[in-house]
Amino acid sequence: MALIAGKNTKLAEVHPAVGYIAIWAAVIWLSMVEGSQASLVGLPPVDRNLYKDSHPTSYKITNIIHRGDNLDRYLMGRQFMVLLIVFVTNLAGSPGPDAEVFGFPDAVKETFLGSGLAMIIMTANIGQLAAQVNASHCMIDYINNYFAVFTIAVSMAIEFSGIMHASYLIQYAVAALSGNEIKSKEDPRTALLSAFFWGRSLMSVGICGFGFAVIFKSLFEGNTTMYDIPGWSSLIIFIVLLSVVGMLEGMQIAFFAVAKLPKSEQGQNKFAKLTCKLLFRGNGKNLPGFMVGRQLTVVTCFFVAARVTTLKMQVNEDGVQIDPNIFGVSDGLQKFLETGLHAAVVVTIVGSISWQLVASAFPMMFLTNPLTYVLLRICLLFEATGVCCAAWVLASLHKKIAGYQYDEVYIGTPDERLASGKGPEESIHVVAGSLGASAFPKKPGSGGVKFGDYDDTVHVPVTQDA
Repeated sequence: MALIAGKNTKLAEVHPAVGYIAIWAAVIWLSMVEGSQASLVGLPPVDRNLYKDSHPTSYKITNIIHRGDNLDRYLMGRQFMVLLIVFVTNLAGSPGPDAEVFGFPDAVKETFLGSGLAMIIMTANIGQLAAQVNASHCMIDYINNYFAVFTIAVSMAIEFSGIMHASYLIQYAVAALSGNEIKSKEDPRTALLSAFFWGRSLMSVGICGFGFAVIFKSLFEGNTTMYDIPGWSSLIIFIVLLSVVGMLEGMQIAFFAVAKLPKSEQGQNKFAKLTCKLLFRGNGKNLPGFMVGRQLTVVTCFFVAARVTTLKMQVNEDGVQIDPNIFGVSDGLQKFLETGLHAAVVVTIVGSISWQLVASAFPMMFLTNPLTYVLLRICLLFEATGVCCAAWVLASLHKKIAGYQYDEVYIGTPDERLASGKGPEESIHVVAGSLGASAFPKKPGSGGVKFGDYDDTVHVPVTQDA
């Protein structure tokens, strides 16, 4: 806030009021984006009629998002929305090159401000983690408002633009390699809709491909902010970071997908049992604890990834660029690439959305993966350091002010719903397809295919390993 008051950020240079409005609007909006994801991914196994009367807005939202393939569309649009919000937050709050605040020495300014640590702590605690802590247990209450309606509508509009459609192609490829097929819960596309879909997909592949080309060329020519190491080393680091971030994104979706299921439906594989036992131990505090630790892990990976991918051309003593523009692009496009937005699009498609879409189709594939259990332990260890314990305080205050209640207050526990006959059809979906369609799987005897730990034809766990 002091940086903005001193006009030491890009948006504050216009006027401090612009900086203040932009940063707080972005952070507050981000909290709804993060919270609504937890709610919409976690609620599919619950019969919507159980909260139709008590939460009419939540019912209307889930009635749309959990129809057909809309949840996958929402996840895609919402992820790019996070990218844009964080981009605005950085413009509003990141310090300029000669920023002065509170008389801090240069070492402190570089460590706390120049590295982005101050922005990470503020954004993670207020805009992400506090929302995820509450929404992981108060899913129905969290989206029972028109702010959620507006946020979800914007996410769906972003998906419609097609910028991130390359993620669908990756999802299809993973399904094909696993010997399965993505089964849509919607009618087959008409010729016109197919042309529109594939046209947007090609556009997205072109954008992503150009982003990759810029990253690779800048890496091997040493035109990034990465430490002075060989280009191949930077490339390996980049790939590892994308893989870790992708696993964490997929784990998040898989964990919320089974959060409302009975224990018998949470997997019979050894690692699925270990993961769920640790995740839902006691009163389930480890689920929001994972979200806190996961956010810290992801932020750490993004911090290193930003150094690996951010374009920085060589300049002389007078600040004049020595190297020619990358690929000979115009000066305007060169300046745009130096913002790092092209790298953010690549990371969002390849390291985030694609993994979420795969997890929405194959949640058990993540639960039965030994690496999932290892990363869960690491995330809980990060949370235990207390770096982001402010999120718990903020979440508690928000919960009391908003009057949130645990979902079980309204709909009972999964086992109680099964015992009372209110949720006999609840089960995680077992074929590749939309997570949003999993709330009402086929009845026993209606036919189905085996996948992972479940047999859809009888709705009981089977003993095979995924």
